[in-house]
Amino acid sequence: MSSNSPAFHRDSDDDDDQGEVFLDDSDIIHEVAVDDEDLPDADDEADEAEEADDSLHIFTGHNGEVYSLACSPTDATLVATGAGDDKGFLWRIGHGDWAVELQGHKDSISSLAFSLDGQLLASGSLDGVIQIWDVPSGNLKGTLDGPGGGIEWIRWHPKGHIILAGSEDSTVWMWNADKMAYLNMFSGHGNSVTCGDFTPDGKTICTGSDDATLRIWNPKSGENIHVVKGHPYHAEGLTSMAISSDSSLAITGAKDGSVRIVNISSGRVVSSLDAHADSVEFVGISPRGLQLEAWIRSSLYGISSILLPALPVIMRME
Repeated sequence: MSSNSPAFHRDSDDDDDQGEVFLDDSDIIHEVAVDDEDLPDADDEADEAEEADDSLHIFTGHNGEVYSLACSPTDATLVATGAGDDKGFLWRIGHGDWAVELQGHKDSISSLAFSLDGQLLASGSLDGVIQIWDVPSGNLKGTLDGPGGGIEWIRWHPKGHIILAGSEDSTVWMWNADKMAYLNMFSGHGNSVTCGDFTPDGKTICTGSDDATLRIWNPKSGENIHVVKGHPYHAEGLTSMAISSDSSLAITGAKDGSVRIVNISSGRVVSSLDAHADSVEFVGISPRGLQLEAWIRSSLYGISSILLPALPVIMRME
């Protein structure tokens, strides 16, 4: 062995073992100082690694960020998308050569919703206008206006072509989409109306706002039946809402990381969850036997689920 080569020392006690080789300080020839900045970043390497694409279809019609998406309740291949390029499209999964552009909006398309029979599509924009589209033909049926601010969300009545929309101007509007006629306007919120819906029985409207209140309305008279606010309700603006299938409970999430369950008939908070440390971005309820399972998406902790037994409601982490 050359005199410049490192000397490898074998422990004499292990000569008959597995031939393990050990190095000690005398084997070091030269030390080279390395700046931490010169070392590869494991996160950078992970980002550069090619990720598998498991998608079935890619739609490339937009040239801006996609803000809204809706799937037809009657046609599993039919999808609508809206984006920051002020464009909307109807397109089909697996049919790359078919698309209908939803033209006419003058600002980002912020909300899309199919009617429950799949015949009509509503597109809402930050320009404060809602357009109604005939789905089978792809033609524009008409335009609904009135709100003085951008459209935050759109919902259809469960039993007909009645449309409900919340606006940045703190109002909620209702129209008949068959006749393209104004029906009612609900005012009372003190800030943008960020979430809302009809109850599944169609008899009540629930709306939530950035003013940290939940309001419960009679859709026919426009009467504000209940205002839920203050302790023990949310301390910051509402972000999301879901209503139980029996129309008895509204579950709401807020910027303060809290979730509240409200009895719609009484307007009382019947249960609370304060386990999240950041804004709750989404809540959803699905029937599960005699219980309800609520799916909650937090901007910090991802998705969690809780079981909501029959009233009196007691919430626990699953």
